[in-house]
Amino acid sequence: MMCSRHCRTVPLPAFLLAVGVFAAGFAQQASAAKPPQAAAQSASGILPGTTVLHTDTNLVLVDVVVADKGKPIHALDRSRFRIFEDGREQPVASFDEHAGNEQTAAPLSVRKLPPNVFSNTPTYPDTGVVNVLLLDALNTPVVNQVEVRKQMIEYLGKIKPGTTLAIYTLASRLRQLQGFTTDASRLVKAVQDAKAGAQKSVALQTPEDVAQDDKLVDTLTESGAPGASIAALKQFMADTTAYQVDMRVAMTLNALDELARSLSGIPGRKNLIWFSGSFPIALDPDNTLMSPLEAMRNYSQEVEKTSRLLSAARIAVYPVDARGLMTNPTFQASYKTSGDPVKGGNFQRDINRFTQQTNYEQGTMKQIADQTGGQEYINTNGIEAAVASAVEHGSDYYTIGYVPAANKLDGHFHKIRVKLEGASFNMAYRRGYYARSPRIAGHDADSSSLMREAGIHDWPLATQILFQALVVPADDAQIKGVKLPDGPAGAMAKTMKGPIKRYVAAMQIDPSGIRFEDTPEGTHLAALELALIAYNEEGKEVNYYEGSFRLNLNDAQYAHVMAGKIPAIFPLDLPVGKVSLRMVILDRAEGRAGSLEVPVEVLTVKAGPTQGPVNRP
Repeated sequence: MMCSRHCRTVPLPAFLLAVGVFAAGFAQQASAAKPPQAAAQSASGILPGTTVLHTDTNLVLVDVVVADKGKPIHALDRSRFRIFEDGREQPVASFDEHAGNEQTAAPLSVRKLPPNVFSNTPTYPDTGVVNVLLLDALNTPVVNQVEVRKQMIEYLGKIKPGTTLAIYTLASRLRQLQGFTTDASRLVKAVQDAKAGAQKSVALQTPEDVAQDDKLVDTLTESGAPGASIAALKQFMADTTAYQVDMRVAMTLNALDELARSLSGIPGRKNLIWFSGSFPIALDPDNTLMSPLEAMRNYSQEVEKTSRLLSAARIAVYPVDARGLMTNPTFQASYKTSGDPVKGGNFQRDINRFTQQTNYEQGTMKQIADQTGGQEYINTNGIEAAVASAVEHGSDYYTIGYVPAANKLDGHFHKIRVKLEGASFNMAYRRGYYARSPRIAGHDADSSSLMREAGIHDWPLATQILFQALVVPADDAQIKGVKLPDGPAGAMAKTMKGPIKRYVAAMQIDPSGIRFEDTPEGTHLAALELALIAYNEEGKEVNYYEGSFRLNLNDAQYAHVMAGKIPAIFPLDLPVGKVSLRMVILDRAEGRAGSLEVPVEVLTVKAGPTQGPVNRP
């Protein structure tokens, strides 16, 4: 499923329908009555719905942790805080203090939905701040993964009541082990699960791998092999290592981007406690190689883009070096130098390599922590204590809100500085924001790659754009009277084998997550992409639809849209059996996404119109 191959502009009336019959499925959630014209197609093709608050005022919220010697400082007066944007002081519009000791166990914010209606609104306990544990096997040696899990179980056994946690893992891809909960027993069970077990990274070079490469080069050198052959071998090894690091960096930053999109729908501050190691910010040139610059890398810009995406979602990152206290291996009793021992071996080379690599790896952690308002934990074996400290650090903070004097949604990055009068406490906060920048989603990814990532089966749901979907067979009474396109529904429908049944996804999209641009003609324009992808039980794609369309609205239509929901209805042919139907909405101008995955049990055509998807508890 790649939008770059199949996307096309879809005429608005064909897919954006204002049909009262299917809107009835959402009636139980509406907080205001629909106007009489809801049952008929309006001029804009928009169906009124739940009232939402939308404004173009650029209110910037900055979470500030104030601490002295690691302990949070409470009860600071609003008048002592001064905030600057691009060097200019801004008047404080709002101010709140959040104290972690006020948190108590709270039930999940589960919304009751009608049968066969689903939502990508995230579920979380309303405790003021939530925490995410990310167990990173992609960048962490196996032995350190084992120790992290051991200390996590110990920590969770005495966790403070009311602490909200979710657990994710990163190996070849990002996975959610446990959603948000305050139930420590569920968290312990998730960490003990085999899916969270230690596993060798698919792209991490171990110290043993490095030693083996060094030994091979030394052996060839001592045997009198031609210098050109040895140089070529060393260049090949360096290029291979650089490629592996490229792959790890891309996979890691992509996972952090997806976490940001997934957690975006949760209001307030989120603390991401990231257990990792061996994630470098750069690879220096190596003058011992034939081409010293060929394996050179610098990932600072990529890391910065991801940090800004995390900041935009109000996620503060707390990296914890899973390797614990780092000691130079040359100072250990087990160390054996490579090379000729009579000539001193490669002792100095090994010292320099370790020092340089460690500085770069921990430099990445520090950069992400600084830019998102978190704190790094390095060179400590007290991983359990580090987690407790991170949770405490991120639970006591002040939220400062201001409206920039210029108030321009110019797409530029604006730097933030906070000053506290009469004290020299340590402060952690995000260092800037994009003023609703196009392509705020990391790495300047084009829409096709964002759609592809958001459409991955069983991937964490993106919540930057929130929506609900009624998923029913096309002959269901709730959509009776809706005229659907004739012919096969879906790009793979013509080649599908066996009995099939047509289903319909009727969506209501929250417009507050979509950017409308003002045009010279005085209209309001939004460019959207939408995809439906059906996967079978083996995770294989069996059918899909994807298309792009535009909403170009006058002032009256725009006001009408922003006071309700944007409806969209799409048919898709599905094979008989258990299917996962994934829906993706992308705002192309903003690079924001929303996704939802629904389990559907497709029965035979003769089974009747009432057989819909199996609703999740």
